[in-house]
Amino acid sequence: MIRRMLKQLLLFLLKPVYNVTCINRFRAVHTFLMWNAYSATLKSIGANSRVGNFFSIHGGEYIEIGENFRAGYGLILEAWDEYEGEHYNPRLRIGDHVVFTDYDHISCVDSVEIGNYTLLGRNVYISDNSHGKTDRTSLQIPPIRRKLDSKGPVVIGANVWIGRCTTILSGVTIGDNSIIGANSVVTGNIPANCVAAGSPAKVIKSWEENEE
Repeated sequence: MIRRMLKQLLLFLLKPVYNVTCINRFRAVHTFLMWNAYSATLKSIGANSRVGNFFSIHGGEYIEIGENFRAGYGLILEAWDEYEGEHYNPRLRIGDHVVFTDYDHISCVDSVEIGNYTLLGRNVYISDNSHGKTDRTSLQIPPIRRKLDSKGPVVIGANVWIGRCTTILSGVTIGDNSIIGANSVVTGNIPANCVAAGSPAKVIKSWEENEE
């Protein structure tokens, strides 16, 4: 009886603190301060950028972000200049007015470039590298210990819409104004002004620039 009364009293006293609104406000302030601190480590960043909670940045000195950047929860930006004794020269560039939704992840050891006004759905993964090659010798090494291997830069044009849960791999170029369907795996180039989907992604619709 006494234990229950003490529990109820404790909950009553902590209610103003452990309030959803208060917690959300605290998180917003914390994220704002953390983002401003991390922004100072980036190679460059445009005005009026904003991200959600639980973001992670690695290698900020190789990351460039344009104006009016928006990202939701769980953003991960990684630019690796060294891994397992191998050295790299990464460049991760995000254009102006780019919007990421939640839990988007970019990994870079070579070059990843995203054009202006591009939109990423949830859980999009973009990487210009993988954990090692697929030859017999490499496969004998634990994946976490394999040197990162890149088949070339990733270039995503302007005004591109990338659907949720899409993976874009190294050596890929996606042209302006294109749409990548949800759950796609992009392993080859996608031209401008088209819709592509699937695993591997293939063009399923295209249109001329002057077509309405």
